[in-house]
Amino acid sequence: MPSSSASTSTRLTALDTDAFESSIETFDPLNLSEENSSTHNNRAAVIAAAAAFMTPLSANAAGPDWGIFEGRTGSLLHPVAMFTMAAFSVSTGLLGFQWRRQRTLGDEISSLKKTLPDLAGASSIADALQNAQSAETVDSAYVAKLKAAMPIESQISELQKERKDLASAGPRDKHFSQGALLAFIGTAFAIEGPLNTYARAGKLFPGPHLYAGAGLVVLWALAASMVPAMQKGNDAARTVHIGANLAGIGLFGWQVTSGIPILLKVVEFTKWP
Repeated sequence: MPSSSASTSTRLTALDTDAFESSIETFDPLNLSEENSSTHNNRAAVIAAAAAFMTPLSANAAGPDWGIFEGRTGSLLHPVAMFTMAAFSVSTGLLGFQWRRQRTLGDEISSLKKTLPDLAGASSIADALQNAQSAETVDSAYVAKLKAAMPIESQISELQKERKDLASAGPRDKHFSQGALLAFIGTAFAIEGPLNTYARAGKLFPGPHLYAGAGLVVLWALAASMVPAMQKGNDAARTVHIGANLAGIGLFGWQVTSGIPILLKVVEFTKWP
């Protein structure tokens, strides 16, 4: 009996092994073992496409190869352009104040002329003083007024010369031309900077430098939008225009301080060209 039980156990074990091996051989949920080669190829292609689709996209996060644009040459375009625009912005602002000075000199000269005494038909205080002193009866009080007014006349002459020099320099047209060029180039490179960063790193890095650049573009747009009203003599528009540009120069200073560390990293992690 023991030998019969052992024989039965051995046969059961062999049957279980055969059944297990048979189940392994027949386990084919995708039916890849079919003899139809075209069906096999189609399903293999589907599997390959699914595998490619499920591959993490981080491998291509930086996008295509932009060549020189994501190298050191393209990466330095933004800082070089913005350093230039910072100096250009100061120059444009100075031209604006020169034009404002030229425009307001007329009122200042008119106010000073109102303080001058009556010249009794003379063309200048010197001529009026000479006539008063050579008169048969010298009016000492009038002579004193004329002498006191001589520095004012000298000041008026200097202001008139300044206005003439400013008019010949043409700060109005230069200010308008430089302002338009500043808005165009500055906006273009304010956009180019983040694009270059994304081309190199595959993402942007929000921070003071990016925020200051965005604010700077907004201030340029605000200043430019005031020009039509300024041309109609609106003083409130002039105040907003000047304030926006002064704030923009302040943001440029912030751009420089926050951009220098970024520039050093660009130099460190990029190569020519």
